[in-house]
Amino acid sequence: MAKFLLLMNYGPAANCDLPMDQWAPGDIAAHIEFQRDLGRELADNGELVDTQGLATPELAKTVTFTGTGAPVITDGPFPETKELLAGYWMVDTTLERALEIAAKASAAPGPNGVPIGQPIEVREVMSAPTTTSDL
Repeated sequence: MAKFLLLMNYGPAANCDLPMDQWAPGDIAAHIEFQRDLGRELADNGELVDTQGLATPELAKTVTFTGTGAPVITDGPFPETKELLAGYWMVDTTLERALEIAAKASAAPGPNGVPIGQPIEVREVMSAPTTTSDL
């Protein structure tokens, strides 16, 4: 078992690139219910570590600091494409199961119930060495 971060990307690579705020209210409700059901399934299986949706890039800040002076805080990042990181699932499971969960999450319903085919990036969470001999 290991921890995996399933990064939900949304944009032109998905089957639906219509921003959610332009979906019909019933479609938004169905999408949110799907996400909640998946969260309950993962929690019931003991696989869920955390899941969160993320604010749009327009609300993001980037901080750069060299250790001296004041940190530089800028708006963004603003991706050149319309793709954005919409949220994530962190699960504690096997790679095979993480891929299954990613496939299920990718097929979340969008407008008119059509699966959005959202790209889900699956990345193992690395752990720090416990002793210097582990380096």
